[in-house]
Amino acid sequence: MTTNAPRPEVLRYTAFSSSPEGGNPAGVVLDASTLDDGEMLAIAAELGYSESAFLTAPPEGLDGPKGRAFTIRYFSPKAEVPFCGHATVATAVALAERIGPGELVFATPAGTVPVSVAKEGGTVRATLTSVAPHVEEVSDADLAESLAALDWPAGDLDPAFPPRIAFAGARHLVLAAATRARLADLAYDFARLEALMHRLDLTTVQLVWRESATVFHVRDPFPVGGVVEDPATGAAAAAFGAYARDLGLVPEDAVLTLLQGEDLGRPGELTVTLRAGDPRVRVGGAGARIG
Repeated sequence: MTTNAPRPEVLRYTAFSSSPEGGNPAGVVLDASTLDDGEMLAIAAELGYSESAFLTAPPEGLDGPKGRAFTIRYFSPKAEVPFCGHATVATAVALAERIGPGELVFATPAGTVPVSVAKEGGTVRATLTSVAPHVEEVSDADLAESLAALDWPAGDLDPAFPPRIAFAGARHLVLAAATRARLADLAYDFARLEALMHRLDLTTVQLVWRESATVFHVRDPFPVGGVVEDPATGAAAAAFGAYARDLGLVPEDAVLTLLQGEDLGRPGELTVTLRAGDPRVRVGGAGARIG
């Protein structure tokens, strides 16, 4: 930080819930221009949230509304991550409260991410549009190691949802549980899963259970970020939308509801929108200030 410069204000917002007690909390620094990488990491570690977001001026050539385009970086308590959906939503809600709803554009390490913010009654909702996604196979050996780390028997997987690694700004291993009880019973080997995730460059493991054609319950272990579990994971929701469409598990035009955080006592709701002819995935939800 610049000598004698005051520490920038650190805001706290939750994403994917209209209640401060729900969703996923994030730190938000709307002006991080005086911070270096170490200071941003230190703030993220001090907060202890799964991620915090830091804004600076937009890069040259970023196409966006005047005064509504920014560079954004994301730090977990342990490291910088390329993209974070819930911290993007939290930041968009924080900005909307200061400069009004409307269109925003963020230059992220993963690419350009537009966000639309609207006020519905007393609730502010933000919807991000992901970078172009892709889905890839996971090897039998890596799948076996992930199941061993989770202590999940292979027979507890839903055979209708093949394991895959999906990307929509960050990489996530998607595993589907056959029952809600399997999803609820999460007690994993932190160090073992962390080592596998580092080797595969994964941000979280997206654990899923299908309640209905368009409603899913999800959980996201996040040991690489120094957090046992992420309460509501926008980047993983985007990756899951790409995965479900790629495998033909949902229509090309679809609106999915992902329910997350119930097992942590922080219920949140993520809306995933897929549009035919557009490979990108839209993830939206409410946000609220904490404190």
